[in-house]
Amino acid sequence: MANFSKSNVPQFSVDIYQNEFLPEGGREVNAIVTVTSTGGGTTGGLPLATHAPGDVPGSAAGAAVVIMVDCSGSMDYPPTKMRSAREATAAAIDTIRDGVAFAVVAGTHLAKEVYPANGGLAVADPATRHQAKEALRRLGSGGGTAIGSWLRLANRLLSTAEVSIRHGILLTDGRNEHEKPEQLRAALDSCAGRFTCDARGVGTDWEVKELTGIASALLGTVDIVADPSGLEADFRRMMETTMGKEVADVALRVWTPQGAEIQYVKQVAPTVEDLTARRTEAGPRAGDYPTGSWGDESRDYHVNVVVPAAGVGQEMLAARISLVLPQPDGTPRVLGQGLVRALWTDDMAASTRINPQVAHYTGQAELAQVIQQGLEARKQGDLDSATAKLGRAVQLASASGNDDTAKLLAKVVDVVDAATGTVRLKARVADADEMTLETRSTKTVRVKK
Repeated sequence: MANFSKSNVPQFSVDIYQNEFLPEGGREVNAIVTVTSTGGGTTGGLPLATHAPGDVPGSAAGAAVVIMVDCSGSMDYPPTKMRSAREATAAAIDTIRDGVAFAVVAGTHLAKEVYPANGGLAVADPATRHQAKEALRRLGSGGGTAIGSWLRLANRLLSTAEVSIRHGILLTDGRNEHEKPEQLRAALDSCAGRFTCDARGVGTDWEVKELTGIASALLGTVDIVADPSGLEADFRRMMETTMGKEVADVALRVWTPQGAEIQYVKQVAPTVEDLTARRTEAGPRAGDYPTGSWGDESRDYHVNVVVPAAGVGQEMLAARISLVLPQPDGTPRVLGQGLVRALWTDDMAASTRINPQVAHYTGQAELAQVIQQGLEARKQGDLDSATAKLGRAVQLASASGNDDTAKLLAKVVDVVDAATGTVRLKARVADADEMTLETRSTKTVRVKK
């Protein structure tokens, strides 16, 4: 483990968990990389431009946030939904720190900035928070849903602030029916790396895969708020988490020696997120994988490397894992570093031992996969496959101590024997229960110490 710190920058530590021993000729190396960030200041230690007081680019808090609220016609059914959305947005606005740049966007088949409504961002203080909440009172519902246009407007607004943390919060109650899928995809491509975004679906008429794809592309979280009355508490928590972010654009840099190949890099805690395809080259035999913004938190990543085969007694560095932060001059600052090793042995007990962290997160990744496969099979009417997949999910959740997922599974299947994964599909399942299980299927638990 190595860690590095600098004034006002969170201190990052990198811990590597692996069984470095391979049998003669063995090639596959697995490691769990635990990254922990603690301390730091509110600006993330990044230089902010100096501007006149009140000018958004000089925002002292080093952060900007845009709240996108679905105002389509369906938000009036029931009427409490729109009222809850307004109250939730007001609660989020109350949580914004003084000095943070912010805006509110009303989303229909068009995107409209409702506050400050000047093509830019306001700077949070008691007066602007009050004005924003007054503007919310005028929000009504009507029209369709074109989420890509909401994201594009948020991107334009956020780009006006010279800050280190740019974040979006998106609320919708329906499907993206008023633009083509490729239009949403293009919007996500243009926003990726520009800001992070948390997405929330209210009620049960939205599409899980659609909202999950938005959150995944923009390195944010996704969740369901089945009852609109829960929006206020959820929005407040989201904004508090956003206000706790201290440094943005941190990348996991993986260097491998000649002849070695990265098979995959996945975030495995607190949620499963495959980062493999998001690699950008970072010099000879090195690639960067985006991790987004960090506050005081810890995350786990699974790195799988295939190395050249070697004989007993030989040893090599399989990978060097670094946390890097881009600097204005283009040279990255290394925040933390760890090493993944390979050592060939003829000791069968050593080479066949599976590291507990690797075993645990391999199971958690499988858990997420079989839940999604089981629910899809259920929707397609393949009840035998659905029963087998969801039974395996119950078995994995029970074995790993993932109690939250086990409780969600129990609303979809009747558990006969958790240890063997013996279940029966429930004849009737509430839409909210099925959607909650699907939405939260990628949430994992950490290894019990």
